Amino acid sequence: MEVDIQELKAGDERAFRQLMDLHGKGIFNLCLGMIPNREDAEDITQDVFVEAYKHIREFRESAHIKTWLFRIALNKCYDHIKYSKRKKRSGIVQSLFDKEDNPIEIPSNFAHPGITLENKEHAKALYGALATLPENQHTAFTLYEMQGLDYKQIAETMSVSIPAVESLLSRARAGLRKKLHDYYTNNASS
Repeated sequence: MEVDIQELKAGDERAFRQLMDLHGKGIFNLCLGMIPNREDAEDITQDVFVEAYKHIREFRESAHIKTWLFRIALNKCYDHIKYSKRKKRSGIVQSLFDKEDNPIEIPSNFAHPGITLENKEHAKALYGALATLPENQHTAFTLYEMQGLDYKQIAETMSVSIPAVESLLSRARAGLRKKLHDYYTNNASS
């Protein structure tokens, strides 16, 4: 089922609802993979579709609409991450000057729809390790492993070459293997 791009560009609300129905869950899961906080992921998902609605006339039909939406979602996620880091840094500096102990924490409790209860601790470790990867490796890994995109789709979404995607995935896996080794060694008997 595809959405008629011409109807979208003409401002057809039914076509836009169809676009949200078709891609909303994937966008939400991508956002949740990048920012493991359900409320933030929901907000960003809404922002993605608002942005898409405003800029649909700029969509190049040579690209795939899903790739375009994922690119918007990634940019929104990157903006959110940068904002959170700035907010965290300014909070730490402010607490130094105020002599108060107000640590700023990024929420660690999240509920990804694809994670079962018995795997929540493992998922928490994985998301924690993912957050320490360089942004481009985190993105490539999330798009491939969690969204099921192929190398070509990832390359289009990230505006990189297919060999670059292969390299990013290889480095992400190596980095995760290294970061998670201790966790799984210590929890092997669990």
